[in-house]
Amino acid sequence: MKSRPSILLLLLAGLLPVRVLACAACYGASDSPLAEGMNWGIFTLLGVVGTVLTCFLVFFVHIVRKSEAATAAAERATTTEQSDPTTHV
Repeated sequence: MKSRPSILLLLLAGLLPVRVLACAACYGASDSPLAEGMNWGIFTLLGVVGTVLTCFLVFFVHIVRKSEAATAAAERATTTEQSDPTTHV
């Protein structure tokens, strides 16, 4: 039962009007070191995500080209076997 008064006090403290101060990035001071650091962090993460997505794209393009080359080689092999009558016994 001791917890009820402390919970009531916490609720009342949460309802008291107090002045809330925002940080420099949220408040709009875009020339502060905090805002500059946050911008560098955002650009760094964008660079990492862009690099990973580009690597995925290059990998899948590589797979498609290898598949097309293998298919073309198989088609060439079957057409040369069919056109050369000396290879069939």
